Amino acid sequence: MTDDERREPDEPLTLWQTIMSVLAAFFGVQSSTNRQRDFSRGRPLHFILIGLVATVIFVLVLVLVVRLVLAQAGA
Repeated sequence: MTDDERREPDEPLTLWQTIMSVLAAFFGVQSSTNRQRDFSRGRPLHFILIGLVATVIFVLVLVLVVRLVLAQAGA
């Protein structure tokens, strides 16, 4: 039995569960079970905030990689 199965149905998602759900959604690999869990126990504001933070981090990493590549190319 997993942690999710032991929790009460009305108990909100943990921070870690929310982060993992957002990351899975970024890659498009969210399972049907987790999606149903997210919609029944998750809070929309938590997903929005974590999604925004993850997006900002992703963009910053892309900018950093591009600058690194350009510096190595001598541009």
